[in-house]
Amino acid sequence: MTAVQESVFTLPIGWTRAKLGEIAEIVLGQSPPSSTYNEDRVGLPFYQGKLEFGKVYPTPVKWCSKPKKTAEKGDVLISVRAPVGPTNICPEKSCIGRGLAAIRGLGGVNSSFVLYLMRTIENVIAGKGTGTTFSAISGDQLRQFEIPLPPLNEQHRIASKVEELFSCLDAGVESLLKVKTLLKRYRQAVLKYAFEGKLTEEWRKTHKDQKEPAQELLERIKQQRKKAEFGKYEEFPSIDPSGLSNLPDDWVWTRVGEISDTVHYGYTASAVAEPVGPKMLRITDIQENNVNWEVVPYCRISEDKKHRYLLENGDLVFARTGATVGKSFLIKGRIPEAVFASYLIRIKLVSGIRKEFVSHFFQSPSYWMQIRQEQVGIGQPNVNSRTLSRIVLPFPPIMEQHKIVEEIDDRLTITDEIGKTLQKSLTQAERLRQSILKEAFQGNLVPQNPTDEPAEKFLARMREEKRKPKTAIENNVNRRGLIRYVK
Repeated sequence: MTAVQESVFTLPIGWTRAKLGEIAEIVLGQSPPSSTYNEDRVGLPFYQGKLEFGKVYPTPVKWCSKPKKTAEKGDVLISVRAPVGPTNICPEKSCIGRGLAAIRGLGGVNSSFVLYLMRTIENVIAGKGTGTTFSAISGDQLRQFEIPLPPLNEQHRIASKVEELFSCLDAGVESLLKVKTLLKRYRQAVLKYAFEGKLTEEWRKTHKDQKEPAQELLERIKQQRKKAEFGKYEEFPSIDPSGLSNLPDDWVWTRVGEISDTVHYGYTASAVAEPVGPKMLRITDIQENNVNWEVVPYCRISEDKKHRYLLENGDLVFARTGATVGKSFLIKGRIPEAVFASYLIRIKLVSGIRKEFVSHFFQSPSYWMQIRQEQVGIGQPNVNSRTLSRIVLPFPPIMEQHKIVEEIDDRLTITDEIGKTLQKSLTQAERLRQSILKEAFQGNLVPQNPTDEPAEKFLARMREEKRKPKTAIENNVNRRGLIRYVK
């Protein structure tokens, strides 16, 4: 047994150590011919791996008319390859493919107990996986895996108590997730109202004569761009407002390209760990609207190319492909010398507008609706610089842009703080879940009963059964007793 397992499982009186194969039958899955697969519910549900797993029970997406290996109702299903370790309970007799094995408790061993035990040591089991292409664990490795074994009666008490505590914990987590969903809806509502002019409705009444109409500002920006681009100025298609919402007086519709100096792709190069050049920001480095610059890798780039891709305060970068297509990030404050990777698009907005205003728009429902309409590709959706340039957005006077940013920040700062508290609570709930499992398998969750038959006697009986002829063992397997299933 590993040092990790020794530290986790200090056995109380009446417990013993056993090999998993001594108290359970391990059935390795085997994939049947693809011609026997179907989605018409013909035959047994067919589970191939972790992808079909749920919280406790898997959900079938395929069925098999001629299964080669099956799991019984109540068996613990364990993923044995890519990844190793995750578990579920088999809800009914099912076909299992080579990515799974079924663990079938013998002699009355409680299946809920086995499930919770395997989840407690999941990381240890995962560490046993081998393979160069992907990690996998063999049936013999599972059978030889050492586990702590309490008396049978205590197994039932442990499973019952864990289930009781998890039910309370799950109820709390569900409530937290509901609040998280409500916060997300509130956030979207704030952004929707902001770009419809509703957050600054009262402000406009008291500032009628103090602001330049947005049309004048937009025209001035257009003239500046014409001068700066020396004949390369691009006229964008006119905007048909008939399908758009009504704007307040002094607001206009515009396109992203009309208020941008440049819209272009990033630098193509391989990221490296050693500091051989500037940092290279990638899509994956942008998490939860934040970048941890300490872990952003570097890249090699010549000095004559570097100036084109260097990121500056106020730049907006966008994911142009993949699952996060359209996600944006505003470069703010002092950052290390950094360029941006080719799967990002950088927009440099013109001077004279509030960049945070535009950045907030790129989080709004209106923006995401346009992205969904414009993105192409099914397996790998993407947008391009031309698509982003033609995104339509409402454009208020500059003073109102500042006020809108203030109103949004006031509301979303509170939302973000609540969100952080919720996430902290969810993290604590998961830690508590692991703590419950640890306590359970150290013998600290339920009291020991001195009248229980010691686990050593049960294990000796199981070993004796293993030494009997196979037919006798098979007959005895049928006397496993009742199994209490996870609800």
